[in-house]
Amino acid sequence: MNHPVRLGVLTPSSNTALEPLTSAIVASLPDVTAHFSRFKVTEISLSAQALGQFDDSKILAAADLLADAKVDVIGWSGTAAGWMGFEQDLRLVERIRERTGIVATTAVLALNELLALQNIRRLALVTPYTNDVQQRIVANYAAQGVEVVAERHLDISVNHAFGLVPEAHIDSLLDEVRSARPQAVVTYCTNLHAARLAPGFEARSGITLLDTVSTTVWGMLRAAALSPAHVTGWGRLYGW
Repeated sequence: MNHPVRLGVLTPSSNTALEPLTSAIVASLPDVTAHFSRFKVTEISLSAQALGQFDDSKILAAADLLADAKVDVIGWSGTAAGWMGFEQDLRLVERIRERTGIVATTAVLALNELLALQNIRRLALVTPYTNDVQQRIVANYAAQGVEVVAERHLDISVNHAFGLVPEAHIDSLLDEVRSARPQAVVTYCTNLHAARLAPGFEARSGITLLDTVSTTVWGMLRAAALSPAHVTGWGRLYGW
């Protein structure tokens, strides 16, 4: 690497998990740093007010601030496209590129690329969301030919509360869904402290954990022309 690489990360305002996790993941990479810009997100539900939090204009304003730092890539570390439709993130990354001149990716687009690369068609889903949000995610993947064979959700709608869920509880949910023999399990929320669980879960289950904080980092590194394989200790996905 001949110059420092700056990863710009778009962050929900009430999220307390993704920033320390993202920084920890890239800490071992020479001359790679993560930089964050927030926009207001406090509730995850299907209400008009909650969905309106993800209006492109608010996200683009946060992207403008990252552009001031001359980051090499912008990643939206959020999963709203899971229930709002994957096309939402496709439009967003194009608008970020048009507005800032900086290549962009998202947690969900990177996750979906990983699923396609590994031909994963049987997925298990662990989230903190309410049932109606969860079912939207399940339906959107079914429309893409990916079956959610097992799922667990915590029925929480306050985004800040997601970051308070203990790792041990998340780990127990991972063990519950593994019995359905999915090809991979996704912890589908960037405000869960789940990324560190990947090596242990994979070792005892033989099943890959695709955490959405990690998929964001994976996608940003690829967009910055860096090999994700240089990341070690955070799960199998970085070697894919």
